[in-house]
Amino acid sequence: MRKSRLNLFKSTSMLISVLGIIMIISTIIVVAYVGYSIVSSGITNEISSGTQYDELAELKSSYEDLAMKFDSVKSTYYASGSDKIEEFNDAKLELTRANSAIENVQSALDVGKPSNEVDSRIDFAKEKLKVANEAYNNL
Repeated sequence: MRKSRLNLFKSTSMLISVLGIIMIISTIIVVAYVGYSIVSSGITNEISSGTQYDELAELKSSYEDLAMKFDSVKSTYYASGSDKIEEFNDAKLELTRANSAIENVQSALDVGKPSNEVDSRIDFAKEKLKVANEAYNNL
């Protein structure tokens, strides 16, 4: 009876040790996978935000060019009369909306918003810049 208890104790002890080793190994694997996922998503986000910063710079450049065009014709419209001033102000309002959309993209990048949200803001800013450009062309 004593030998049987000793064998039972040995086998139970061995089983617990093996289960402990399996749990330690599985914990290491899970931690490694989570670490790999975090690092790889960080790299992907940095690459994505790099192109988004390039698009933002392009938007800002287009806005500055358009703003200079507006400034160059401003005096002509203000000298023409009230109807022309109202038309110019409406077009200038579209330019201001485009600037607001571009600043919205900048703030999303500064805060670190997800890339799909930043992309949608970039598309919106492009659309607003296009509308402002059309408004200038209609002057």
